[in-house]
Amino acid sequence: MTTLMKLFRVVKPGFFTTVQDLGRQGFLRFGVPVSGAMDDFSLQLANMLVKNDSNDAGLEITMLGPELEVLDDAQIAVTGNISLRINGRDSEVWRTLTVKGGDAISFGKVRTGCRAYLAVRGGINVPAVLGSRSTYVRGEIGGIEGRQLRIGDCIEGFDAVHPIDYCLSLPMDRIPDFSAEIDVDVVLGSQLESFTEEGIKAFLSNPYVITVEADRMGYRLEGALIEHSERVDTISDAILPGSVQVPASGKPIVTMRDAQTTGGYPKIAAVVSADLHVLGQAKPGDKVCFHETTLSEAHRRLLEYKKLFRLIEANFHRRFLTI
Repeated sequence: MTTLMKLFRVVKPGFFTTVQDLGRQGFLRFGVPVSGAMDDFSLQLANMLVKNDSNDAGLEITMLGPELEVLDDAQIAVTGNISLRINGRDSEVWRTLTVKGGDAISFGKVRTGCRAYLAVRGGINVPAVLGSRSTYVRGEIGGIEGRQLRIGDCIEGFDAVHPIDYCLSLPMDRIPDFSAEIDVDVVLGSQLESFTEEGIKAFLSNPYVITVEADRMGYRLEGALIEHSERVDTISDAILPGSVQVPASGKPIVTMRDAQTTGGYPKIAAVVSADLHVLGQAKPGDKVCFHETTLSEAHRRLLEYKKLFRLIEANFHRRFLTI
């Protein structure tokens, strides 16, 4: 029988902190978004650092982190470029840490990128909805009653019967560089007839700036206008995270993890799966450049992305801890 334990009490919730795993798969046809971690790479690495399954739920921290009171001994890992303090002392990220009941964990602002992740040995426990513990705020499902953290929330976890007796840390050359200038590959869409050659060229040859209208649902971009060749409204069809839609304004919208499942704006392209986590770290003011690639190359890059985790795990730095 699985034992549960009270892990943390939320003293301050941070700007926008939610529980996320890798998302809900297989429910788009029912109108349920995928959700899940915006930067699944960083979440999976946090889980690897505490020897969890890659899909275990953790905390996604956006822009400004929370303050947490530790209620029971635990092992944690934090990934992202964010300041972390335990009992008022600076602590390292991208490594295994041990915390004790009564400890205080506090985060500052995200220095670069937009998000950081906290994983705890055994994983965070919230009710699974359609096979996922991810928070989808618009639908009020998953997470802690389908919302962001609030003051006084108690976060439960699964008791890790066998704590790890060593510290894992990520080699410096494997820590991601969260840049304010982002390059992503795209596969041009099946609705290219909706755009002129000049419009397609503008999309692929100009940087776009992420506007303040950016959240887990999608990013509105500012930059060179993309010219349509015909009427903009189309029959609604499927949308996935990474779809690039172009409304009548000619300004593109990139859909993200909480994207709606259908839409009527023509799609000019789709961001390749291997680059979605990079885009998931983008924030307002960052610049994005889109580069055309082929479907076969997108498949190859996805396979390489999946292999990367095994390579990283094989090269973890390891040293023994006193538990």
